[in-house]
Amino acid sequence: MYKILGKALAVGGLSTLASLAISFALVPLMGGEVAGAGLVMTIVCPVAISIPVSILHFYQADRLRAANAALARAKDDLAQAYARLKHQAQRDALTGVLNRATFMAELQARSRGGRSGGLLFLDLDHFKSVNDRFGHAAGDEALRLVGAVLHDLTGRNDLVGRLGGEEFAVFLDEASPAHMLDHSQTIREAVEAIDLHAPSGVRIALGISIGVFHCAPRFDPVEALAAADRNLYRAKSMGRNTVVA
Repeated sequence: MYKILGKALAVGGLSTLASLAISFALVPLMGGEVAGAGLVMTIVCPVAISIPVSILHFYQADRLRAANAALARAKDDLAQAYARLKHQAQRDALTGVLNRATFMAELQARSRGGRSGGLLFLDLDHFKSVNDRFGHAAGDEALRLVGAVLHDLTGRNDLVGRLGGEEFAVFLDEASPAHMLDHSQTIREAVEAIDLHAPSGVRIALGISIGVFHCAPRFDPVEALAAADRNLYRAKSMGRNTVVA
């Protein structure tokens, strides 16, 4: 408020000086004289008018600036909240990787964009027995660790999603068939090496079966995933913890 009053007084002073300058310049030219009541009015009128008007103007201007700043902060907060909600809506709550709907939508986008690559359908072996023997907390931790392995072993242009239960999918963007197979083995070995222990201290051995399918440009995501799923079934029938293309 003191700043506003100071600005208003400054405006009042400038208005008075301007009024005096004009009066002393023009009144004599018209044969008059700036004195007495005329001089008082020359001084008082600018002050009486400009100071209250200036106070109101500067007060409203400050309120407007504060409102604009608050609006900008609210917009930033809203944008951040929307980004968080969008991220949460696209992610699997347990593992942090893409959920099934988002993974399939992103896979469709890669297909429309003419991308090729390796599609991996992964299933954690004997997961039900992990839950039955060691409890669901251990099973959840196994899923979280597998999700972390998949995230760490994929690039920024790749896709990682949890399709449901113990099933995951990975799209290796622009991967050749040879790279797809090599990377699948790397993932399988990394999952096998996960150091997970039950509350009793017993190590929980993990394995993962992987069915892979190489996607040509403009591939059909549903058909490609079905083909990878068929190869996953073959991997399961061959003894699990293996990769089949």
